[in-house]
Amino acid sequence: MSSNAMKWKRCSASFSAFPLHARDLRTMRKSRQPSQRQLRVGEALRHALVDVLAQGGLRDPALRDKSITVSEVRVSPDLKNAKAYVMPLGGGDAEDFIAALRRAAPYLRGAVARITTLKHTPKFSFEIDRTFLRAEEVDGLLRRPQVARDLRCGGGENGP
Repeated sequence: MSSNAMKWKRCSASFSAFPLHARDLRTMRKSRQPSQRQLRVGEALRHALVDVLAQGGLRDPALRDKSITVSEVRVSPDLKNAKAYVMPLGGGDAEDFIAALRRAAPYLRGAVARITTLKHTPKFSFEIDRTFLRAEEVDGLLRRPQVARDLRCGGGENGP
């Protein structure tokens, strides 16, 4: 083997032994927790969105005179997209409600931009917040007579 080939072999072997760069590790992680900045911006957007919806300046008949709960706004790591989890008061027709919010998203983005001090206002997408439905299911389960009896007895299979 020539000396150049030996150098190349040594160099390529040592190159693969280098640890990954921190930036590479960040991109490899898929389920990262949101940063403090994402949480802070999400909460500011939630407050601004609630203010805009409370003013009632929406023209869409599906949104007019509706009480809307905005439970959370999750912001992407680059702060360009925001997903708002909403629920109309009393449930109602969720699919028509979400479609109306999607139609009103550009207006809502502009109105939120006028309220907040962000350099760039993210694009909004909307989803129904299913935590309220899940809470009702759990509450219904806890109110069942069998479960209430077990709770009164103070145990399950290992109880007294």
